[in-house]
Parts: sequence; C-alpha cells; structure tokens
Amino acid sequence: MCVGIPMQVTALEGLTAWCEGRGERLQADIRLLETPAVGDWLLVFHGVARESLSEQRARDISSALDALDAALAGETDFDRHFADLVGREPELPEHLRKELDRG
Repeated sequence: MCVGIPMQVTALEGLTAWCEGRGERLQADIRLLETPAVGDWLLVFHGVARESLSEQRARDISSALDALDAALAGETDFDRHFADLVGREPELPEHLRKELDRG
C-alpha cells in the first residue's frame, strides 16, 4: 500500500519541486500536475506529486496520518484526529451521491 503525504512547495526547479511536510524535505516530480506555486500543497507518493491540495485538505490528511501513528503506538482515542467527522452522520462523496440519486 502506498500512502500519500501532504507537503508544501518551498521551491521549484524545472519539473520538480522542493517540498516539506511531516518532518521531511524532498524533491518531488511535478510532471503529473499543472505547475504549482511556492506555498501550494501537494499530495506526494514516493517522490511524485499526484494531486494539488487545499491547505484544509492537507491538514485533514495529516491529521489522519497522526491517527495512524497513534494507533500504531497503541492509543485508542481517535476523535481528536477526526474533528471534521465527530458529531455528524457519515456522508458519501458527491460523485457517489449522484449515482444513488439516479438509481
């Protein structure tokens, strides 16, 4: 399984971007995306940027990764990592809701 890491662009060099996130700094291939700007957030898999992210989406993904770290450390309280989900009913992504409405 491959896990994407949210990373912020700190510099651009041709078809790569220097990115920082979750305590790492690396050079990511950006050929799969429109050229990002310094300060943009990217979802990076094994050194390849696969998706541009909003800052909020980057925070949500990072929080989910914190929950995974907590689970691996034996913790059992995960609500603090998923504040956007606590206290509400689960929702399908919009593209799946449309399919159900047609059905």
